[in-house]
Amino acid sequence: MSQLDSDGRLLHLLTLEGLPKETLCRLLDRAGMIRDTALGRTQKRDTLLGRTVCTLFFEPSTRTRSSFQIAAQRLGADVVNFDASTSSARKGETALDTMRNLEAMGVRGFVVRHPDDGAAEMLARHAHEGTTVINAGDGRASHPTQGLLDMLSIRQAKGPDFGRLKVVMVGDIKHSRVARSDLQALRTLGATDITLCAPESLMPEAAISVGCKTTGDFDAALEGADVLMMLRLQRERMEEGLVTSLEDYHRDYGLDAARLARAAPDAVVLHPGPINRGVEITDEVADGPQSLVLRQVGNGVAIRMAVLETLLG
Repeated sequence: MSQLDSDGRLLHLLTLEGLPKETLCRLLDRAGMIRDTALGRTQKRDTLLGRTVCTLFFEPSTRTRSSFQIAAQRLGADVVNFDASTSSARKGETALDTMRNLEAMGVRGFVVRHPDDGAAEMLARHAHEGTTVINAGDGRASHPTQGLLDMLSIRQAKGPDFGRLKVVMVGDIKHSRVARSDLQALRTLGATDITLCAPESLMPEAAISVGCKTTGDFDAALEGADVLMMLRLQRERMEEGLVTSLEDYHRDYGLDAARLARAAPDAVVLHPGPINRGVEITDEVADGPQSLVLRQVGNGVAIRMAVLETLLG
């Protein structure tokens, strides 16, 4: 389904795939303005006064749920936090029935996190006119606000010309919804030098990696890189036999200070969290001057304020 109406206005945010560059840049610009002012940090606005936003989460989350909640509250909205583990979902109620019941109570903004690919789009298709659905991560398909906050973090550090950047994405790309959204946004913003680095077992299908270089040699990929996007390794990949051990993974794909020195001197490091310290990244890098990890977290509130304001304001 289309996220845009006939006038190009954003109705839902389900994916960054196909999102016009102008729309994406407007969201980044607005989030940048919010981030640069006290309004984005402490002062409460009345943009969404009288609106109710529900975080409809069928998966655990800390950063994403909290930042959406803070963003909505800073815009003046009332927030309902839905947790599937303590709701009627445990009794068999479907996500669609849950949304319809909440719509009947007057909720018009739904921030949806779900383990199934396409869950957010399905809910958007069945939503009443005037109801907005924002995808906060579905299956391994998409996580658009994470992609947006990553692009904002890169733009703040490196400027708006993504075409001059050498970007390296490392880790479990195959199962990562963050990787998919980041790649969609990077291409839209003009990045052309993108390298995907992972063991063969964690490489994505060809349709995801189109236009990217692929390699299993992390040290070679790092040479001259401007942006390093490290992805979380889910420990169940060992149980599935996709990774031999955490120690082996860190040896081959972990980022430490010595490896970081191979990249450009002003390279920046991103990670969507939660970090497995000593697996994907060492303490000295995660907490070091080239890390954008905490900036990403802060930018998450600004991006989600911009998205909520655009869709519900």
